[in-house]
Amino acid sequence: MKKSALSILSVLLVMTMFLAACGNNGGNNTNTGGNATATDKPAETEKPAEKVELRVFSTFGGTDAAKDAFQAVIDEFVAANPNVTVKNDVMSANDDGFRTKVNTDMTSGNEPDLLFYFVGADANEIIKAGKVVAMDEILDGDAAWKGGFAPAALDFVKNASPDGKTYAIPLTGFFEGLMVNKKLFADNGVELPTDWEKLKAAVSAFAAKGIIPLSAPFDQSHYLIEHFVLAAAGAEGQNKGLKDGIDPNWEKGFAAMKELYDLGAFPQDAATIDLGMAANYYSEGLAAMILEGSWAIGGFSDAVKAETTVLPFPAIPGGAGTGKDVVGGFGTGFYMSKAAYDDAAKKDATIALLKHLTSAASIKTIATANGGTPAAAGVQPEGLAQAVLDGFKMVSESTSVNGPVDSKVKPETFTELRKVQPMLTGEKTPAQLLEAAKAIEVQ
Repeated sequence: MKKSALSILSVLLVMTMFLAACGNNGGNNTNTGGNATATDKPAETEKPAEKVELRVFSTFGGTDAAKDAFQAVIDEFVAANPNVTVKNDVMSANDDGFRTKVNTDMTSGNEPDLLFYFVGADANEIIKAGKVVAMDEILDGDAAWKGGFAPAALDFVKNASPDGKTYAIPLTGFFEGLMVNKKLFADNGVELPTDWEKLKAAVSAFAAKGIIPLSAPFDQSHYLIEHFVLAAAGAEGQNKGLKDGIDPNWEKGFAAMKELYDLGAFPQDAATIDLGMAANYYSEGLAAMILEGSWAIGGFSDAVKAETTVLPFPAIPGGAGTGKDVVGGFGTGFYMSKAAYDDAAKKDATIALLKHLTSAASIKTIATANGGTPAAAGVQPEGLAQAVLDGFKMVSESTSVNGPVDSKVKPETFTELRKVQPMLTGEKTPAQLLEAAKAIEVQ
């Protein structure tokens, strides 16, 4: 079997096992993964541990549902290791400056000791430049820590690297989908958008009533692109990216986006809002649908969260999508900088912090907060919203689980792809938008 097929089966297995685990004992969550010697009382003759300051840079900022949980996990480590100070440096993943800051830090000698970042194309340059270290030997040297991970989670991040080594240690996985406010649909007599024609009918009906049909921004159009391309090109076409040519179904996906735009699908201020404001519109009950990831559910208002279900984005007619292809996997993880690894004063403390952040107990804490799929085996988050369980069910019934489009192309290419507004307003055709992106990809 191909690597991609193995990855899909592995992720599906993890989701299925998670669903089966609901209602059962969550398994052994006692492994802290930390450095055992750090909590032992030192002998009378031992020198006091030297003070160490570490910096962790991550996406657990802004309105991230796990922001407070992540800080709590760091606080646990500091309390158990009083010689270590940890600077929790965060930005929102929705902030376009996040990737820029990572690239700047990594090329200017300001590397964080641990970096929570995307796997796939985003990380290839820092891997190839030797800015982060492969973790395989560290994993193999601690059987208990390595054995605590779901094999599918480690396989996913390993297969995403350019040389088949493990550079990122996963924390939680994710799914993306069409999140729907069932109450708005029922109150307005609109059928749920389970196929393309029903989706178009829903857009028209809500637009006529002054309700935002599909909340999304045009600049930060990440989730629009991911779902429209996958719904038109299917798994195989989406996974090709653009390097070897433009799959005709990509053009159909962008054309379908314009079709919904012409029906009044998006907010009137879609040209100026960001992903955070788009999520606010949905969370406040002002929008009937949003394309988002599992991490967003925890940030919705309680009233809207209770009425939300998650559906696969419908297949676009004439394309190769199945209507059950979804975006998901383990798309982020912790990287250890080469600078920290080579620093004798920092190395052990950095590894100890990494093990603590990715222990079963920490993974459970984060997954409970953000509704992510735990990367640890046997871990069952508590108090999950029904929308999250619906999302897990969607993944378990899917025909394919795929990394997002931005993991298939260069960051600069994706920046060009995101420029959907001229295409939507008719200043450019879908073909012209894709040709401009492909020109960047092949440079």
